[in-house]
Amino acid sequence: MGEWIRLRAEDGCEFSAWRADPAGPRRGGVVVVQEIFGVNAHIRDVCDRFAEAGYAAVAPALFDRLRGGVELDYDEAGVAAGRELVGELGWDAPMLDIRAAALSLRADGRVGVVGYCWGGSVAWLASCRLDVGCVAAYYGRHIVEFPDEHPRCGAILHFGAEDPLIPAENIEKVHAANPDVPLFLYAGAGHGFNCDRRADYRAEAAATALQRTLALFAAELT
Repeated sequence: MGEWIRLRAEDGCEFSAWRADPAGPRRGGVVVVQEIFGVNAHIRDVCDRFAEAGYAAVAPALFDRLRGGVELDYDEAGVAAGRELVGELGWDAPMLDIRAAALSLRADGRVGVVGYCWGGSVAWLASCRLDVGCVAAYYGRHIVEFPDEHPRCGAILHFGAEDPLIPAENIEKVHAANPDVPLFLYAGAGHGFNCDRRADYRAEAAATALQRTLALFAAELT
């Protein structure tokens, strides 16, 4: 259903992105923000699923600013390499690429943004810094580091109750800083519960989170 395209950010950086378009009527546009493992087969599948739900979906390859074609394995080496890239990339550059992806979907950039893992934190910052339509952030462990930044659009948060990377007190801090943002905690779910390529995958939690994300998109995107 999808294909690779090329996009250009406002600073002139060109990068790849995976785009999937619905076969039938289009309900809106969605930027899908990758995990630390790149725009891999899982993220491409996520785009395709949103297209099946009626949304044109684009996943910008955020690591292209450092190295093209990054697709890492879900193992210790992949985690280490992904975290190194994330540290080198920083938080500002991804905003440029998400904005370019949003503009490729709609002239005013008012589209949905959904992100997973590191992408959950990036998506959250997009809700605070960019003029997007709405944001769904999945298990973003860095969100707690930005207590003074708050969403300027409709937003929801998804966390696993058994996530070893995100302590309960950090989730509580995020909620305390943003009490009006719906926060959903999934019993029995750990980090990466949405990814069917990972041992932490929890089908029921993933399905419920997707329902809630699609409900947000239906309510906020026109």
